[in-house]
Amino acid sequence: MNALNFDPGICAKCETYDCLMKCQYMDFDLESAREERWKLIRGEDTRILNDCVTCYACEEYCPYNNHPFYLIVERQEEKGIHPVPKPIEKSQIKAMAPKGVIAPMKVKEPVINMCYFPMMLGTIRGKLFEGASAIVGSDIFCNLMYLHFARNSVIKERLPKMIENIQKNYLEPSGVKELICYHDECYGTYTSWAPAFGIEVPFKPIHLFEYLYNRLSELKSEIKPLNLKVAYQRPCSNRLSPEIDHFVDDIFGLIGVERVNRKYDHENALCCGGVFEAQQRFDLMEKNQTLNVDDMKENGATHCVFNCPFCFWTLSDLVSQKGMTPIMMSDLCHQALGE
Repeated sequence: MNALNFDPGICAKCETYDCLMKCQYMDFDLESAREERWKLIRGEDTRILNDCVTCYACEEYCPYNNHPFYLIVERQEEKGIHPVPKPIEKSQIKAMAPKGVIAPMKVKEPVINMCYFPMMLGTIRGKLFEGASAIVGSDIFCNLMYLHFARNSVIKERLPKMIENIQKNYLEPSGVKELICYHDECYGTYTSWAPAFGIEVPFKPIHLFEYLYNRLSELKSEIKPLNLKVAYQRPCSNRLSPEIDHFVDDIFGLIGVERVNRKYDHENALCCGGVFEAQQRFDLMEKNQTLNVDDMKENGATHCVFNCPFCFWTLSDLVSQKGMTPIMMSDLCHQALGE
């Protein structure tokens, strides 16, 4: 098994304890944060392991990139803690397992990795994705969702083969060196999780938003400004790549969209609540969804923009009930091009 690249010495030098002090779901004062974090590092019982909602945020809060969330997940699995009920965990791990059947395909750049979202293939269309190849399926699924299940071992077991499948069956035979990641989870897997566990990624991952921004810049003369006020629902897996967030504003600037100034955005973003439902924390789910969506509406948003399909499926009904339009980022960009 690949060991986590975690340095206790870095934690010893840290005096702010941002990984815990900034947590929106657990309350700590400075002394309790210090005490509980060292329990975590030493592998002792700590309330962190039972109270963590697996929102990924502490990965972003750590100023040293020392992977506190990955350590939490490692400790949860070591101690047999199951954030999601075992029947749900087992059924999901089985249902989304690789099938072992993959047909090599000649691909052309740009290659869009749709991960395990075949239902989203319809978004890869028009001028925005002209000439693109899309790949999808359980045999290229990043498996990072099992962080929510405290099952790092599943990711460690499956990911190397998924990477090999992508490289050997699609990219290498076609002479392609870059992979556009449709979902934040895939991008975070290749740029954060894999390096943290010493797993080599032989291709260059590109976030969908960087691709969209570059493509829209090429098509700038064809853009019709949308003149909308929107809220952006930041997915928890984007916590693994906060450097990407500026592309949201860059894209909105190109297509004539204003990102409303609200409380639960950027570093203070709230989880969509889908993970809380899986964890059967229904009170927390309802509370956070209400705070989040009311915050969008009260600050003048007419649309809520998503990149994560799970976030979309979880929040779209509630967003619609509040009189706002839920829309995927790629579809918003299609609209700006008149498609």
